[in-house]
Amino acid sequence: PDDVNVRIIEGDDKTRKIQMRLDLGLLQMEFSGRPDGKRPHGFESFLEYYQHQLKEHVQENGDDSGFSLDSDECAALKSESIQYYYRYLSLFHLLEYQAVMRDTQRNLQAYDFIKMYAENEDDRYMLEKYRPYVIMMHTRSAAHLFLEKNQPNEAIELIEDALEQIEVFYSELQRPDLVEKCNEIHFLNQFAEEIRHQWEDDPVGALRIQMQEAVKREDYKTAAKIRDEIRRLIEIQ
Repeated sequence: PDDVNVRIIEGDDKTRKIQMRLDLGLLQMEFSGRPDGKRPHGFESFLEYYQHQLKEHVQENGDDSGFSLDSDECAALKSESIQYYYRYLSLFHLLEYQAVMRDTQRNLQAYDFIKMYAENEDDRYMLEKYRPYVIMMHTRSAAHLFLEKNQPNEAIELIEDALEQIEVFYSELQRPDLVEKCNEIHFLNQFAEEIRHQWEDDPVGALRIQMQEAVKREDYKTAAKIRDEIRRLIEIQ
């Protein structure tokens, strides 16, 4: 029950779909676009639709003054972001790191959009509590891609930047006391330490793990590059 059980299938329409096993059934999502496959008002998502409305408002009025989102519109964006959450969680377990970055970045854009334009102050901050988690998931995926390229220093630099983003987030909320209690900060610090020790003590072993991950998601081009790097390091040793 506590495991994330997911797979990628090919649908009858010949497109890739994600299936997540739940306790009482199965959740199926599109691999790209809005997870449920719907197109609100003909757009890929409500976020894209409201962004288009903002663009039209600016064209008509010269700036974004007077543009706002009511509670129903904010609720639509919140519901939509939950769909993307389920998908990027599934994608992370499938080692589809590029797609995780796509969906986490999209949710961060939605949070920014609501924070900027929600009429009601409660709506403005209703999703902000999830921001550290989304930043963490985005960073983990990006760091894994750097590690696959044998770039641990770049991965650590990315993690340190994410830690700063989360600390700034709590500072802007005027709650710096929450930094010490933040699970995402603890996890990212631990992740950075694991990278340092793993790459310093056993760079070949670390690369083998990354190669296995690439093979699991059938990214054979990346796996081949990692294999070549492993051979190079062995020859040096």
